[in-house]
Amino acid sequence: MAPALSLALGLAYLCSCGSALRISPASARAAAPRMAYSKVNVPTAEESRKKNPTAADRPSTSAKYANLLPGQRDTKKNSRQRIMKKKSYKRGGNPFDRAIHRDVSQKMSEQFAGEIVNQMKEDTFREVTVGEGDRSITFVLAKEFGFCWGVERSIELAWAAREAYPDKTMHITNELIHNPGVNDLLRNKDIKFMEKDATAVGGKRFDTVGEGDVVILPAFGASLEEMELLDSKGVTTVDTTCPWVSKVWTTVDKHQLSEMTSVIHGKYQHEEAIATASMCETYLIIKDLKQATEVASYVMQEPGCLTDEEFLEKYKHAASPHFHPRKHLKKIGVANQTTMYKKETQAVGKLLEKAMMAAHGPEKIKEHFAAFDTICDATQVRQDAVSELTDASQSEDGSPLDFILVVGGWDSSNTCHLLEIPHERGQIGYHVNTAQCIRPDNSVEHRDVDGNVFVTENFLPLDRPARIGVTSGASTPDSVVQECLEAIGMLKKLAAGVVAADVAVPASAVPATQRASKAAADEVTDAASTETAPEEAAAAVQWLAERGIMAPPSTDGDAAVEAADDEAAADPELPMQAAAPPGFEWGETF
Repeated sequence: MAPALSLALGLAYLCSCGSALRISPASARAAAPRMAYSKVNVPTAEESRKKNPTAADRPSTSAKYANLLPGQRDTKKNSRQRIMKKKSYKRGGNPFDRAIHRDVSQKMSEQFAGEIVNQMKEDTFREVTVGEGDRSITFVLAKEFGFCWGVERSIELAWAAREAYPDKTMHITNELIHNPGVNDLLRNKDIKFMEKDATAVGGKRFDTVGEGDVVILPAFGASLEEMELLDSKGVTTVDTTCPWVSKVWTTVDKHQLSEMTSVIHGKYQHEEAIATASMCETYLIIKDLKQATEVASYVMQEPGCLTDEEFLEKYKHAASPHFHPRKHLKKIGVANQTTMYKKETQAVGKLLEKAMMAAHGPEKIKEHFAAFDTICDATQVRQDAVSELTDASQSEDGSPLDFILVVGGWDSSNTCHLLEIPHERGQIGYHVNTAQCIRPDNSVEHRDVDGNVFVTENFLPLDRPARIGVTSGASTPDSVVQECLEAIGMLKKLAAGVVAADVAVPASAVPATQRASKAAADEVTDAASTETAPEEAAAAVQWLAERGIMAPPSTDGDAAVEAADDEAAADPELPMQAAAPPGFEWGETF
């Protein structure tokens, strides 16, 4: 056969292989991909080796498993794979009809898009300015931000599952991702979130799951115990676990074969860390460099290190039930929760490696220690992009930022770590989870790097142009970022006297806890006039109303206000939460 004909036939065959070669539309949009790997620094040979270790780099298999075929080994990996190979277990890029995936992908593109965000992405400098003069705001977008491929894939799979099984009772073992809007979307599709129960397996109530039901596993994964329980119930399982999380499981599988304890850099109460720990034979979860230092000190038996009893007491919730430091810290392998801060994970690995060298000698380090880079690339590039954004604003020839807005769930680990980067460099940053955090009185409710939620007043400069850096976590849709930017822009319009309140509400109609915020908003709206821009003012008031930030004016405003004021004057003992005028409802941000 002629070479040209062979090549043509080969290409035709490859094109006919549908599911094996198809890239999900949700992760490969027609527009420029979110994950621009060209922007990531080219890894060194050492970095490549850590991400893709050869057989020579991996720890040796212990005598317990060395003489057994892989399938014969009593390992967590084999237990997991026996479940995953069943027909009732749906996983991978296209487990359902291809038309369903195409339709869901299109719906996702429409629902999660953001116009201002798209404008910034298309701009050479990733900037967009809204408003004029002192009312102007320039938003500067980080080079990498928002939805990652793994999150898009998880949402598409969960959404497609509902389309594929419209009449089935459907459950999900946890939040799909740490984003309230996406989880509410699933609730609206009648996907039942399992109730928490500290006394049950995995801390959840599985007794509500019946045979033939469909159960979704979230992007963080599920524990092996949960997978086994669901398998015994005869359900259809839809696994949306991020492939980067699965890669960590592959790493701890190697630890088990070498009879090493998996030391996991993560948060022991986080769903992903719980799932990864369940795949380990023996594990210890450490949260930060401070705890890693305690472990290193114990390994080297330094003066003043934790005693066995102190160690066991401190880490009793973060270690295997059978774990004992005297026995299980002689051979360790490092793994991580994929959303942790990259630099801290690297520092933890280096510290523990040096401790093992000191305890056992450099010549035996491979026997006693193993560490491979399992930080998710999406996490890494978003952290690098925020670093670049912060450094550029603080350089001599850069344009300073008033603050960096970090948008994402307050319980989202990868989003929280994005805030740490500007914080370390002395740059103001505000982590908000929804647009409702940005209030009409120019205050913002935000989470700090220690996990505390504060309200900061006068956060946006209203008397001059503002310049704001923008980023978002890997589980945050562009549409949520868009709403936050619109809310900030609305503050400038309120301050400039563009928006007016068409109704005054008596103090007696407002709960005491809301009065301070209402008074601040009234100071702005009382001085405003709609005569110069009535259409813009009406649109602004409507926008606020739709988002529960400010209610629309009542059609019965004047009469209702007079009646309420008369009632308040006649009865000084009137309850603080007297009824508001008909048709008026305060939004929850007041």
